Amino acid sequence: MFRTSEISRKTAETDIYLAINLDGTGKSEINTGMGFLDHMLTLFASHGRFDLTVRCKGDLQVDCHHSAEDIGICLGKAFEEALSDKRGIRRYGHIILPMDETLILSAADISGRSCLAYSVQYPTEKIGEFDTELVEEFFVSFVRNCPMSLHIEKLAGSNSHHIAEGVFKSVARTLRRAVSFDPDTINEIPSTKGVL
Repeated sequence: MFRTSEISRKTAETDIYLAINLDGTGKSEINTGMGFLDHMLTLFASHGRFDLTVRCKGDLQVDCHHSAEDIGICLGKAFEEALSDKRGIRRYGHIILPMDETLILSAADISGRSCLAYSVQYPTEKIGEFDTELVEEFFVSFVRNCPMSLHIEKLAGSNSHHIAEGVFKSVARTLRRAVSFDPDTINEIPSTKGVL
């Protein structure tokens, strides 16, 4: 069973097509108009083993905010749709991931409740043309549209690029674990409530 979703979303600010296969091999086709976010989403797909296509035309003449935020919305919606009733998933995932001098902790509970706990500081305000504060905005949008508790914390790090890269890799591997199937409970929804 392949868990897939396609999302198209058009506003006055962005025009986005996004497709995901949660049970993929990590291949990706990313074109957001933002080189740094293209790099991060390529890493996200590879480390999560998600097949991911993202095409975005946004109002980059304003700045990167609307595009980063709206791609987060679409990715969250795609995850939520692909997970369906979440039957058989592990639900939880976590990792402490090193990226050179950087160390990032992330943990997720695909609980049906939206909560982002983000404790990551960057030594610079920008990485290339990309505002570092938009990493948090991206994940805020993601968890609002695929309701989960997602904790991201920087334990060490002094290079902004490494920190952001560590965040995306860490979250990808955390989600890879959380959405994977648990063979012991393959026909069960992992909640005493009977619904997530």
